[in-house]
Amino acid sequence: MPLPFLTADRALDAHEDGAGDDVLAHADPDRWRRPYRPGPWRVAGAAVLLLLAAFMLFATMIIAFAGTWTGALVCLAAALGVIGSALRILRTGVWVSPSGLRRVSFLRTRSIAWDEITEIRTVQQPVRWLGLPRTVQGQALTAAGRGGAELPVLLTDHNADFLSRGEAFDRAADTVEAWAEEYRAVPA
Repeated sequence: MPLPFLTADRALDAHEDGAGDDVLAHADPDRWRRPYRPGPWRVAGAAVLLLLAAFMLFATMIIAFAGTWTGALVCLAAALGVIGSALRILRTGVWVSPSGLRRVSFLRTRSIAWDEITEIRTVQQPVRWLGLPRTVQGQALTAAGRGGAELPVLLTDHNADFLSRGEAFDRAADTVEAWAEEYRAVPA
């Protein structure tokens, strides 16, 4: 017995029938979008941080009821910092739009216009395992800038989004390469 309300099949069936011709809110082509879903390691790390933040907020409430307002404010600030870190971890990755490519890391965001990028390709090279100092042999999606400028590695098959998900890495790399081919050819 299929349960279409639990899957995306219902939306797909509606689109095939012609009833779903309405433009979706997320279909705006000028928005920055991530061409892949966050991986299970990234989501699990953010979930653990949010669980920690819940305990910290509970401790904040206990400290506030005890009457130590400065301690409660410090604990609240720390909990908000942990929540912000969890949200930033979920946001990290590669984002694309018609205007360019954006690489979001934990502490920094860098946007590059499509006309500044000369080549995007997948290469075999040593890559960092889950962002840690340990390196392993793997695949990386790299970009080359104008004048031979070396841009940071965009994606690897051993980061928190694609560890043990080789097919997802291939799809994401192909999608980013397709965006680059489409929008580098269009004059701005």
